[in-house]
Amino acid sequence: MTQESNSNGSVLITVTGLDQPGVTSTLFGVLSRHNIELLNVEQVVIRGRLTLGVLVAVPAEVASDVLRADVQQAIGELGLDVSIDSSDDQPVLTEPSTHTIVVLGRPITAEAFTVVAREVAALGVNIDFIRGVSDYPVTGLELRVSVPQMGGAYAQLQTALARVAVDEGVDIALEDYSLARRAKRLIVFDVDSTLIQGEVIEMLAARAGAEAKVAAITEAAMRGELDFEESLRERVATLAGLPAEVVDEVADQIELTPGARTTLRTLRRLGYHCGVVSGGFRQVIEPLAEELMLDFVAANHLEIVDGKLTGRVTGPIVDRPGKAKALRDFANQAGVPMEQTVAVGDGANDIDMLSAAGLGVAFNAKPALRAVADASLNHPYLDTVLFILGITRGEIEAADAVDGVVRRVDIP
Repeated sequence: MTQESNSNGSVLITVTGLDQPGVTSTLFGVLSRHNIELLNVEQVVIRGRLTLGVLVAVPAEVASDVLRADVQQAIGELGLDVSIDSSDDQPVLTEPSTHTIVVLGRPITAEAFTVVAREVAALGVNIDFIRGVSDYPVTGLELRVSVPQMGGAYAQLQTALARVAVDEGVDIALEDYSLARRAKRLIVFDVDSTLIQGEVIEMLAARAGAEAKVAAITEAAMRGELDFEESLRERVATLAGLPAEVVDEVADQIELTPGARTTLRTLRRLGYHCGVVSGGFRQVIEPLAEELMLDFVAANHLEIVDGKLTGRVTGPIVDRPGKAKALRDFANQAGVPMEQTVAVGDGANDIDMLSAAGLGVAFNAKPALRAVADASLNHPYLDTVLFILGITRGEIEAADAVDGVVRRVDIP
């Protein structure tokens, strides 16, 4: 490297080795003595190993061999390695990635990740950046990639990653990597088998000795084989004559899906409006919504006369179209554009809602819903939704630590 060749040119300085305090200040101390202009700086530390890249403009009056010697001596005294290479005619800042791929697994094997990388490369998609986003309750990796704009590469990538997810037993979400990904402001959850474990209607039906019949109807409706409104009325009819007290008893027995509290707590910190849209019943859901400090609730209303369930529902039915309408109503009330909404559900009656949302997430869902969802999660932890939204486990727990609520439970 000569002074002439680097006159008004750029140089990339790369420092690698064991991370320690003072590396950055030592390097920049040397550069400041030579009146170096900074163009870009990138740093990453993985398991205590540092990689620090500094792109600089070298003034014509600076002797490159002197700069090189000074940098090498200073970094060498810290026990680290340094390389100095000409970087003329290279862009200072690269174009942003076009998409992000989030891979979630328990575990993610090297073989599974190899298959993901192979499929990506085969379509001419470049991996620009990889980072870990979670080590609990699942391992999560985020890849920022650049997808060619021509030749249908995006559609082919969607198809390939969906196949890999099934074959390798991992969850894979492909999203645009843009400001829109970080601009979501409203999220709604289905309730039964999404926000909570199990189906409330089945818990009520058990009190009437009709649990098996109702479960079979529910399963067919969630697969999309039965009209939801018709199936709902048929199931509710089995509850006729039950004392109203059973509604409160069932409400007390509800168990949240693992990670639900963490998810909602984190989203509230980020300023999200949060709600539920359910084909279930307001009398059961509203106490839960109040406890979780939800902003919106849409659900059906069980008719109660003289202290007993009549076996009917009153008011408009929150069915498949009703769920999408509720999402739009919530967005309008919150002043949030639809592209900034997220919907999470598990059944065929969630199809319209997920299709209407800016991001539709299928959570342990039936095939009919997975087919239309933007992302499909198949691990039983609701906080995996956060990783799809670009939130890391480290960020979650750092915020929880401030409030003293960090807690990890053993997972079999």
